[in-house]
Amino acid sequence: IGAAKLVVVVAIFLLTFYVISQVFEIKMDANLGHIFARSALDAAARSTKPPRYKCGISKACPEKHFAFKMASGAANVVGPKICVEDNVLMSGVKNNVGRGINVALVNGKTGEPLDTKFFDMWGGDVAPFIEFLKSIQDGTIVLMGTYDDGATKLNEEARKLISELGSTSITNLGFRDNWVFCGGKGIKTKSPFEQHIKNNKDTNKYEGWPEVVEMEGCIPQKQD
Repeated sequence: IGAAKLVVVVAIFLLTFYVISQVFEIKMDANLGHIFARSALDAAARSTKPPRYKCGISKACPEKHFAFKMASGAANVVGPKICVEDNVLMSGVKNNVGRGINVALVNGKTGEPLDTKFFDMWGGDVAPFIEFLKSIQDGTIVLMGTYDDGATKLNEEARKLISELGSTSITNLGFRDNWVFCGGKGIKTKSPFEQHIKNNKDTNKYEGWPEVVEMEGCIPQKQD
């Protein structure tokens, strides 16, 4: 009788061990499956996430081109923004923008920033702006964006100097128009990078100001 009891006890123990081991293996397999499933989902999410290009533009620039994105100011509240090669050169966050025309200069060969300035074309003087425009060196990329009002103090000389950088809209830029432009010193043709929207009380998005104008693109690197 003692031997029979022992056999039964051993059998129950082995059966219990077998059942427990099976349960744990199943759970382990399930956990591993869950881990692999999560990894596959994460990988899929990474592959479907759209790639980010420099300055947040919509597509990558070809070789020997500099990516840029810019926006004019919004009314007299939010300043303009100028980004080149993923480097924000001017913005309200950087606190280096102001009423009038905001200008960023970039080396046409290297893409390196050279200078940023703004010129008040409402209450300021156009003379320093003209001197600045005359001082720009050949081969320099010039990016400009308006904020609040960029036209009241502009005279014919200033407009001519900007048109020589490749602008076509500068001759028509009026009070509180929104305008963004990218050109260059020594450019031989008119720039394709320019957006201009007129201040019109019937179509303005904001009271007294038109909507923001935005622009992005790829600037060809200056070749020797």
